[in-house]
Amino acid sequence: MRGYEIMLILPPDAEEPAVGEVVDRVSRILAEQGGEIGKVDRWGRRRLAYEIDKQAEGYYVVAEFRAEPTALKELDRVLSLADDVIRFKVVLRAA
Repeated sequence: MRGYEIMLILPPDAEEPAVGEVVDRVSRILAEQGGEIGKVDRWGRRRLAYEIDKQAEGYYVVAEFRAEPTALKELDRVLSLADDVIRFKVVLRAA
């Protein structure tokens, strides 16, 4: 398994239950694919570098996880369809 990091940007008015639901969804997808989620940092509301869908702020969540590269395809599919995720980015962590 490889180490990855994912950054999620949610709507700025996201409440704690909504944030927890997104983190649970990511965790569930990874568990189904044999991966595991590690540390989760909730950065909170931050200003975006540029407006996305006429929004200047977003709620940032960063999580570390370990998974097989094949699990990223399912994670990408589910998060692309999610209405409560504005943007996300997965990067490979340096060893």
